[in-house]
Amino acid sequence: MEFTAIQGDIAEQEADALVNAAGTSLQMGSGVAGALRCGANGPINEEAVSKGPVDLGGVAVTDAYDLDADYVIHAAAMPHYGDGRATSESIREATRNTLEKADELGCMSLVIPILGTGAAGFDFETGAQLVCEEVWSYEPTTLTDVRVIAYSEPEHRTVTDIAERLRSS
Repeated sequence: MEFTAIQGDIAEQEADALVNAAGTSLQMGSGVAGALRCGANGPINEEAVSKGPVDLGGVAVTDAYDLDADYVIHAAAMPHYGDGRATSESIREATRNTLEKADELGCMSLVIPILGTGAAGFDFETGAQLVCEEVWSYEPTTLTDVRVIAYSEPEHRTVTDIAERLRSS
């Protein structure tokens, strides 16, 4: 499986599945969720919410509407109730469940952000390490192209450095 770090807006990516950094309610707010909601140009938020709430670390799948993908996989790395903070385990579990769901759907390509950071309050570099480790160790059945995306240049450099360390270890 090819594993690369890219920079950009997830809503502008082309893949079989794009991943939403979701909370357990699956309500699509700002950040990655907001970008995907706007790019979908359809009732993606309503469809997502109708499939929730999900357990922490759980996933749900919706249509991608006008996004250049077949599916959006909503990965709940943070609770939408209580303190709303992601944990190391919730990030690992949401990433693992996302990869498994993509394989189950027969996806060959997937774009995933660093789950649990941003509004979820988890440290970006640590979150990137967790997501990249899960992607790196995953043994796919259909996935051949997984791109870990960061929005800003500094975040992209961080993800690229982590990916390179994993490749050389």
